[in-house]
Amino acid sequence: MNRQQLENRFASYPDVVTLPEFRQMLGGIGDSTARKLMRNNNVRHYCIRNTYLIPKTCVIDYLLGTHYEKYRRRLKAHI
Repeated sequence: MNRQQLENRFASYPDVVTLPEFRQMLGGIGDSTARKLMRNNNVRHYCIRNTYLIPKTCVIDYLLGTHYEKYRRRLKAHI
């Protein structure tokens, strides 16, 4: 997928998403997995009073990045 396709796919989401929206954008990943991505700074985000706020562009950057590609390959190997 390229950036334009992802922007079209996520057009209905706000410019800054919350953790539940982020989880949904990544195909319904678990809460602990999403928080781990935040703690490890794999996805650029802001944390305000224990609330994660993630710019939509940062979600797209993550999906186009190498960390996500390695994660996807690892998942496919287990299927």
